[in-house]
Amino acid sequence: MQTAQLYDPFAGASLDHLFRGLFKPVHVVRDSARDSAIAIKIDVAERGNAYVVHAEIPGVNRDDIQVTIEGNQVTISAEIKKETVATNGDTTSGERVLRSERYHGAVYRSFVLPVELDEAASEAKYQNGVLELKLTKKPALAGRKLTIQ
Repeated sequence: MQTAQLYDPFAGASLDHLFRGLFKPVHVVRDSARDSAIAIKIDVAERGNAYVVHAEIPGVNRDDIQVTIEGNQVTISAEIKKETVATNGDTTSGERVLRSERYHGAVYRSFVLPVELDEAASEAKYQNGVLELKLTKKPALAGRKLTIQ
């Protein structure tokens, strides 16, 4: 007498291999130092009637940083300039660049805070690659009672 076997259509090695291949993550290899801009990393803290923001922007001159405040939105932008170095194969200075990973170009970061800011009372200071912003909150306007006619 023959025994009955249970048939499982997904038990075959070929189907299993097919499904595993469909859901396998795709890894893209790239040189991230060359292909992407640096990100401005920020810390935001609330102190009384102001927000204090620390933004890391290393390698930038103070004059190349702009901070824009529009209502409750803050935008920090900077221009990172490339230092003048000999190009690959330059023999006039006797120096030859073998690898250059430092980014140059424009970077920016924009974020929104919960309340509107007073741009006239806000302050900015840049020291040792860290931009410190003291963003003063606008005082809340007192509500006005309307008379019903």
